[in-house]
Amino acid sequence: MDLASSQWERHLMNTGLMECPSFTVSLSRMVGKVHYRSKFLKSETYKKNIAANRIVVTEFGTIAFPDPCKNIFSKAFTYLLNTIPNFTDNNIVNIIRYGEDYYASSEINYINEINTSTLETVRRVNYRNHIALNLATAHPHYDEEGNTYNMGTSIMGLTGPKYVIFKVPASAADKEKNPPLKNLKEICSIPVRSSLYPSYFHSFGMTENYIVFVEQAFKLDIIRLATAYFRGETWGKCLKYDQDDVTLFHLIDRKTGKAVSTKFYGDAFVVFHHINAYEDNGHVVFDLITHKDSSLYDMFYMENLRQDILRGTSKIAPSPLSQRFVIPINADLKEVPTGTNLVKLEDTSATAVLQKDGSLYLTPDTLFEGVELPGVNYKYNTMKYRYFYGSKMEWSPKITKITKLDIVTRTYMEWTEEDCYPSEPVFVASPDAVDEDDGVILSSVVSLNLKKPPFMLVLDAKTFKEIARASINASVHLDLHGLFIHDKS
Repeated sequence: MDLASSQWERHLMNTGLMECPSFTVSLSRMVGKVHYRSKFLKSETYKKNIAANRIVVTEFGTIAFPDPCKNIFSKAFTYLLNTIPNFTDNNIVNIIRYGEDYYASSEINYINEINTSTLETVRRVNYRNHIALNLATAHPHYDEEGNTYNMGTSIMGLTGPKYVIFKVPASAADKEKNPPLKNLKEICSIPVRSSLYPSYFHSFGMTENYIVFVEQAFKLDIIRLATAYFRGETWGKCLKYDQDDVTLFHLIDRKTGKAVSTKFYGDAFVVFHHINAYEDNGHVVFDLITHKDSSLYDMFYMENLRQDILRGTSKIAPSPLSQRFVIPINADLKEVPTGTNLVKLEDTSATAVLQKDGSLYLTPDTLFEGVELPGVNYKYNTMKYRYFYGSKMEWSPKITKITKLDIVTRTYMEWTEEDCYPSEPVFVASPDAVDEDDGVILSSVVSLNLKKPPFMLVLDAKTFKEIARASINASVHLDLHGLFIHDKS
């Protein structure tokens, strides 16, 4: 595979430690150069913490207390201000695109625009200046025209908490250099089923005609959030999982913004990542990575990590499942008896069973076990697909393998190497691709072995065999998500 002729460039945009010179990767029959650059995101949170020489802005899992040198009145005022949390803008989850601009993003109302060439922080943008949102996902969708679809939660709206789906047009730039969000268009809003407990969501699904939103039983406790600072708790502690609740599945028409009126529901689970979604012969098919409970979050608290080090083992959590759900959208519910499975697709065991009240109870088809951080060939996003790629997570948050999974044959291939911890695999299609898996897989790999420097791994996506690696003598941390940006020069 001729990497140089495709002019691919990988920008690793994260909160790294230093800027480094270029280095060279040897490829078959040629030599290609890979340049590495990493900079701290110059967020307002970063600036405040550096100026104070301590953590002064509360993060998802770390609380900041008032300065101990302040008097009692100043401390009381600080507590009062934090009744309505002022979320951090330390965006560490993903890089997303609106219009022609790229932003460091997490799940709060602030995003930071990034210069993709220099990695300098350009400006901070507040969703709330353009739409009533307190939270928004870091996993938007992009259509063929370059429009961006995303959704978030309005906690403090006049009509009560609601979920909001919105679209940012591709041609959103203007001469005054206003942020593309200025041209944002709200598609619809969905009322929260329990006003004090909106569902947490990290991502959502999209097909050619529908938005798929999973309102799960993993919820944000608004009262606990409002009083968290007083009680010395982080926002992460305000999330709770109700195993006795149900999961609601919402289908929203992308063009009209209207929800399908039928109630779709299933058993309780926790979901962070959608794999893909598509329409097939009168059905909406959507694939998720599900968890039995919310214990995955607990594993990353420092007290638990320290205990793991002392024990020499990792805390066990239920293995994530790759599961397929199917909703029949053209079924005539009046013509079939209660208890009928309305899924007519032959390549899945997922069911949608008609209930007495006219709702459909969904049960999934389990595809694989032990995989997280899924990704696909994005040209197949919203389309029927065969392959996805992910990180193996076998009873531990420590990722030592990346994998390619074949949904048709239910088989998989893996890459692993001793003492190596690979990041989420990112698929990049070959310029002249014919097959779905024509391309390469990119993964940033770190190691605890001091003799093995960090490297960018390049795999043939078809065979999952190594094509090349580019090592660098610098500190590189294991990131969450990455984005490949095509070089337009």
